[in-house]
Amino acid sequence: MADMDRERAQQLLGASGLDGMVLFQPETFRYATGISAGVATMWGRAGSAIALVPADSTSRLAAVVSDHVFAGTGHLRQSIDLRSHRIWIDAVSLHEATSISDINAAYRNSNNIGPRPETFDQQACFQLLADIIKERGLDHARLGVDLEFMPTADFTKLKKTIPTVDWQDASGIVKRLRMIKNPSEIQRLRNAASYAEAGLQRLAKSAKSGSSIKDLSTSWLTGATDAAIANGEVLSGHWDYISIGADLQNMAATVKDGDLIKADVGTLVGGYSSDGARTFVFGQPSPLASEVYKALLETFLIGGDALKPGNTFGQVHAVMLANMRKLGFEEYYRGHFGHSVGAAVGIEEWPFISHGNDITIEPNMVLALEAPFYANGLGALMIEEQFLITSTGADTMNRLSRELVSIV
Repeated sequence: MADMDRERAQQLLGASGLDGMVLFQPETFRYATGISAGVATMWGRAGSAIALVPADSTSRLAAVVSDHVFAGTGHLRQSIDLRSHRIWIDAVSLHEATSISDINAAYRNSNNIGPRPETFDQQACFQLLADIIKERGLDHARLGVDLEFMPTADFTKLKKTIPTVDWQDASGIVKRLRMIKNPSEIQRLRNAASYAEAGLQRLAKSAKSGSSIKDLSTSWLTGATDAAIANGEVLSGHWDYISIGADLQNMAATVKDGDLIKADVGTLVGGYSSDGARTFVFGQPSPLASEVYKALLETFLIGGDALKPGNTFGQVHAVMLANMRKLGFEEYYRGHFGHSVGAAVGIEEWPFISHGNDITIEPNMVLALEAPFYANGLGALMIEEQFLITSTGADTMNRLSRELVSIV
């Protein structure tokens, strides 16, 4: 199922004077079409998966996909104009074949013959797009492209293949579309946050003197995976940044008395990544660690109160930084105190809770709010949660204690 809001896309495209947009980034392609872009995107080059989104929300989408992907799109061919190109993977459909002669006949009967490209034929893909654009009467139109993804060499080739189109950058439009989540996206992020927290509970229960970062990571992932399976889901990915003790660069550190354990973790559900963090202490924290954590928690709560429609991202950053200053942290300065979450290539998705960011917070955003402090010689301390923005404020998707929890 596609996640893009076509009516909102129409408004944003119209306001920018665009007749449509052509999307190449694999995650954005899936966002627009609901189709996995496929393995031919693994080289980071544009063309193996292309979506044409007309500005008119009632106009049918069009897409260029590999023949490997096309085989599984039968249910979408009425709603999306799909064109396919051959990639390196050799495959054929057999029906009651009993001999190699039958296999050869199957290739010929489906017109699945001839040499295949080394990976994919970019020029062939761009030509399929050119055909669609001409058929739609858009060959002299103003079309947007997600240029923040597209390599310069590929964009040059695209313009050479389709020279009559007025190509414009639509990266900002894509980001503004993706920052507002639909109910399905929200549920995926909610589930992902829940599974990640189940993993944190497992990590806290399993940590013992001598536990390594690898031990804690394995324990976390086991808990997260088990929680997903219990809910009838399979994780589509996972990540973790776990540190132990005062030396933040020591990846061979093992747990000992008084160590801080910071776990910044996320699981992916349907390509959508959660982002959350908790800090534990093995035994009792040092007085300084307790004092710093108390300041972070107070700042985090103030930031959470400011996460409401009408405020800007910059205002949230300002009140959080001001509180740290009030508490005596004269030189502490975070570039951002959080960000949107979703299906971006990285964990952190635009927009950011950063200084001077004048983007206004809106309902149905899902934002990760974070208050971290990193210090070699002390350790890492961090609180991070996901919030769904509602009409009146922000509802957390997390349930674990926000305190600095001892796990002896």
